[in-house]
Amino acid sequence: MGSDARPGGFDCLEELVRHKGCVVKDGGFATQLEKHGALLNDPLWSALCLITNPGLIAKVHWEYLESGAEVLVTSSYQATLQGFQSRGISLEESEALLRKSVTLACEARDRFWRTKRAQGAERFNRPLVAASIGSYGAFLADGSEYSGDYGPGMTLKKLKDFHRRRLQILSSCGPDLLAIETIPSKLEAQAFIELLGEEDIDVPAWIAFSSKDGKNVVSGDNFSESIAMLDKCDKVVAVGINCCPPHFVEGLIHEARKATSKTIVVYPNSGEQYDPKTKLWKVQERNCEKDFMAFVKNWKRAGANVIGGCCRTTPDTVRGICSAIF
Repeated sequence: MGSDARPGGFDCLEELVRHKGCVVKDGGFATQLEKHGALLNDPLWSALCLITNPGLIAKVHWEYLESGAEVLVTSSYQATLQGFQSRGISLEESEALLRKSVTLACEARDRFWRTKRAQGAERFNRPLVAASIGSYGAFLADGSEYSGDYGPGMTLKKLKDFHRRRLQILSSCGPDLLAIETIPSKLEAQAFIELLGEEDIDVPAWIAFSSKDGKNVVSGDNFSESIAMLDKCDKVVAVGINCCPPHFVEGLIHEARKATSKTIVVYPNSGEQYDPKTKLWKVQERNCEKDFMAFVKNWKRAGANVIGGCCRTTPDTVRGICSAIF
């Protein structure tokens, strides 16, 4: 996986967790793209930059590496063959864009790793690249990943048909991990579990659910039962919580730990509130960055093994996480 030899590095997430106890993931990708002027009010969201500005994607990966991230997540969360083709992009070009998302992250990571080795940073761990795979709702770009409500006609088969080719492509082009994230329901998680087996995917995966009440995944499915389902899949090496308010995370970690001994990955939003109808974040009077950092040590104590940020978090958030847990 990846391209550079890794003397002193680790081949997989579990090895890195065993070595360090807690690993730092990067933060919000679209947030940082927008800080650099990217206009992402588009159904492709951050994946638009794979077409319009891949150099900016590489820059953001580098910024997260410099801030201390040990796991980079690719810019493919909202990148789908169906989404690209709806823009008139050919199937061949669409598949190439998916591959590009992994290549950009791996190239940034490898360049950063070579720089660290040249500087004699013997204790520095080679970062891992996780290929992001968002939910069906992310493709719809209508906020349904925050409810899991895909309409009465949605079936397990339809979800598998939608995700299959993207999963094949992203797993075949060199990532260390698959980050299957912001999953709103047991049904969609089951689709991925079956696909990982049917396609004999040999890249380890994490699956992360979101929650809007701190007890259930956003569809209303019981969170503990959802984690227990993931625990039975050998191809899922880690389970997670992402894209939710930070004050829900500690309780969800405790629930997850009751249901699994797998690695637990957590990366909530900043604490600001998102309106899926207007596609805008509501400005908060309180200091969300300070509030977020107040939780980090508790997440580690509760059993989180990988900690990062999702929407509205930044390289400064990652630096703060590093300071809190090391």
